[in-house]
Amino acid sequence: MQPRIWELVSSERTPLLGVLENFTEDQWHMWTLSEQWQARDVVAHLTSAGSTGVVAWLVNMFGSALNVDRHNQMLLEKYLGDNDQMTLENFRHSQNLRIAPLNSAGALLGELVVHGQDIAVPCAVEYKPSANAVMEVAKFFVTKDFAVNSKKLVKGLKLSSNDQPFVHGHGPEIRGQLLDLVMVMARRKDNLARLEGAGTEILAARLG
Repeated sequence: MQPRIWELVSSERTPLLGVLENFTEDQWHMWTLSEQWQARDVVAHLTSAGSTGVVAWLVNMFGSALNVDRHNQMLLEKYLGDNDQMTLENFRHSQNLRIAPLNSAGALLGELVVHGQDIAVPCAVEYKPSANAVMEVAKFFVTKDFAVNSKKLVKGLKLSSNDQPFVHGHGPEIRGQLLDLVMVMARRKDNLARLEGAGTEILAARLG
């Protein structure tokens, strides 16, 4: 499974790089759906996620006193660079690496899919991840609590995609496009409005 996921990681990095290569200065500094980060911060975070080995990742986590936000901020600052062009170059240099948080290619693919939309939507860029990538991230999110507690979030609910052959769980149903389901599992509340079904109110309450 890992080799296939790594192929998807590579195939998602390439079009995202193409989008970033055409960014204006204003777009680089636009606030994203990751509300505490501008676009350049998100890109640096993606670079750090795909460039930091297990030992370095663990050392940084303990060095940040197990504070996840501080951990992420410390790592991304290493790859931010002094200007937008350096941020882009650092991301470009990570394109062919096969490094992921705790060696989880699925987690890295999730980062690319979710954060790609975090950047694209507020920056008004036409960019969507591949159907295969979204499917793999959906499978990962419903079975593991990693960067976000996605599995716990949808426990006792039935998720049904209306654009891909994906159904998971039992209980009150939530229906919609699979990318919207993935984004909501990553706690992006704006995507909740595009979902329907009896389970949406329960999910909204869990999201807070």
